[in-house]
Amino acid sequence: MKPRKPSTIRELSEIELGDAMKEAAETLAKQKFQHSLSQLHDSAYLKILRKDIARLKTIFNERQRAK
Repeated sequence: MKPRKPSTIRELSEIELGDAMKEAAETLAKQKFQHSLSQLHDSAYLKILRKDIARLKTIFNERQRAK
């Protein structure tokens, strides 16, 4: 999976942004579990997920401050 670009994240509505954050957090939790069991094939995917979550939270907080 490629990292999401901020420009595509900014196009999402607030509801879609919240859903994307929940989905990314759930995926990260599952991947961390697989990593702990040594079943994860691509450990770089964890880094991508963490950065995506950070981007999503940053844009979400920007929108909250703008209100």
